[in-house]
Amino acid sequence: MSNTFQVDLRGIVDLLSHHLYASPRVYVRELLQNSVDAITAAGTPGLVSITTGADALRVSDNGVGLTEAQVHELLATIGRSSKRDELGFARHEFLGQFGIGLLSCFLVADEIRVHTRRAGAEPVLWTGYSDGRYDVRAGADREPGTTVTLVPRRGSEHLLSAETVRELAGLYGSLLPVRVEVDSFDVTTGGLPWAAGNDLHAYAQSVFGFRPLDVVPLDVPEAGLTGVAFVLPTPVNPAARGGHRVYLKRMLLAESVEGLLPEWAFFARCVVDSTELRPTASREALYDDSLLADTREAIADQLRGWLVRLATTDPRRLGEFLSIHHLGVKALALHDDEMLRLVEQWVPLETNMGFVTLAEFRERHGVLRYAAGHDEFRQLASIAAAQELGVINGGIVYHADIVERLATVDPEVRVERLEPSDVAARFSAVDTDTELRLRPFLAAAQRRLDRLGCEVVVRGFDPAGVPALYLVSRAAAFNEQFTQSRDAADDLWGGVLDALSRVTTVDRPQLVLNHRNALVRRITALGDPELAGLAVESLYGQALMLGQHPIRPADAALLTSSFMGLLDRAVPQEKGEDR
Repeated sequence: MSNTFQVDLRGIVDLLSHHLYASPRVYVRELLQNSVDAITAAGTPGLVSITTGADALRVSDNGVGLTEAQVHELLATIGRSSKRDELGFARHEFLGQFGIGLLSCFLVADEIRVHTRRAGAEPVLWTGYSDGRYDVRAGADREPGTTVTLVPRRGSEHLLSAETVRELAGLYGSLLPVRVEVDSFDVTTGGLPWAAGNDLHAYAQSVFGFRPLDVVPLDVPEAGLTGVAFVLPTPVNPAARGGHRVYLKRMLLAESVEGLLPEWAFFARCVVDSTELRPTASREALYDDSLLADTREAIADQLRGWLVRLATTDPRRLGEFLSIHHLGVKALALHDDEMLRLVEQWVPLETNMGFVTLAEFRERHGVLRYAAGHDEFRQLASIAAAQELGVINGGIVYHADIVERLATVDPEVRVERLEPSDVAARFSAVDTDTELRLRPFLAAAQRRLDRLGCEVVVRGFDPAGVPALYLVSRAAAFNEQFTQSRDAADDLWGGVLDALSRVTTVDRPQLVLNHRNALVRRITALGDPELAGLAVESLYGQALMLGQHPIRPADAALLTSSFMGLLDRAVPQEKGEDR
């Protein structure tokens, strides 16, 4: 047995009028929409006249009007609209389509009166109440058209005041092709702001509060969309979602619509008008369908084209833009070949040779060698520079991905990730006689650092002022993390990791002593093994700190003991004092 839903009209009215719309201010937009659609249906030049007063607000139009049958069918049935065809689809020429716009008036009024007359029919007066009741009676004689009267709810009088209504009518209806008057004051401008001859920089200042760096025309015929994108003159958080001013058939949809641009275009704010994009039921956002997706991609292409044109026609302005919004362009370069080439040619990246573009870096060094992390770059940048080894800081957001992507789109681009061994390979080995002489010292030094898992070697490298360098390969770093995990694990997992460690190739960090450094040569010549060992431990600690490597508890203990040992050797002992 089938049953019919029981509908609580008071609850439905409350739900739609108080929870569908984000703000009570939208009631003006919905009234304007109904009037403009009625004038469009009439097919004659029209006027929307709004009159404010202490007791009521009246919105009149000379549109097509309604018959008594249409009043019963349309005004008293939630969701029923005359602006859809027999299949239920929105008719193209009208702004509204959902049949719920009039309910927004219950946000500010408890009583709505609709006095209407269609040509050839008798006038009708429909009165609706916020509790779900309505009545219909014969209305006073009038010309064809409609007048909607709102009796303000207590506490909402300010929303129906002359000042507020004029502001809202101008906000929502200033671009409408139908003349709109509020208390005989014309609020329509009669044209689109981006028409030829208008000062768009001043317009952006009035709408968004900034004078744009540049203005990009937008035109998407498929969506019946025209407008402009204003490029922000100051940096903005890429994660922030910028809102755009969107008009549909010249009626303002909302001042902060999201989803019109791709995420990478956070540097632009748009003002557009469309005849084809669809609004949501509340008319405060765009319906996310395939047309909106195609429109978003078309706008992205136009912004991309603007950037490419700047590169060839106005490099100075492009440089100014990139200095402000480089993050957005880098993000786009990860997906777009043209933007990748633009980044390669124009965006300076941090390297150990200063800030240079990837194109300049390739010309100087041949290979795009990068440090994957900022710490790795910081540890090796100066030493690599002294060996004339160019390194890009890949630890900055997008940089490593951009470098790697260049190699995938251009087979002539060589890319290498920096390894400490790349730097060490540029170091000079000591001669044979020196190596033989240093063997006892190296054996003693190795014994001091064996417990820390570090290998001691002697090489010659620039700058000579650096006595020692601590180098950790990726394999050595992994081995150290593996060992720490094994030591911290319980018996079961400790056994599993211990078994794995027996098949893992051991690659230890290296302490590279610089034989070109005068202090290192003096240390290697010491005849006191204990003092030489303390000196090596101190060089190990200094190399850790200068390279900004993490300090483990064992490293901290060694730093303390070596420092205290050197102090003990340096400070004269009092007679009779025990060491």
